[in-house]
Amino acid sequence: MPRELTHPEADAVTLDSVLAALADPVRRTIVTQLARGHSDQACIAFDLPVSKSTSTHHFRVLREAGLITQRYEGTAILNTLRIDDVEARFPGLLTSVIAAAGAGTPSDEG
Repeated sequence: MPRELTHPEADAVTLDSVLAALADPVRRTIVTQLARGHSDQACIAFDLPVSKSTSTHHFRVLREAGLITQRYEGTAILNTLRIDDVEARFPGLLTSVIAAAGAGTPSDEG
């Protein structure tokens, strides 16, 4: 049986949890890289200025806030930005954060 990670339903995502997750610059870096890259990026694809255990924490915070989905593929965890869900719930929020971070607009691939 494959390992599963829990994700909040789109309608359960709160503004407070999203803003708290995006308040950290490392997590904004992850979101920005996901927005300008392709879907399903492995955790190891991110060049973050923190230890592996700390980066795992940041990915978990983003997942629990409803900003990303994570799924196992073999031993890798693949990450995808939940741009459609977040934009439907909080129109313009994620797009504005990404634009402010210098990434332009989110990718349409995800």
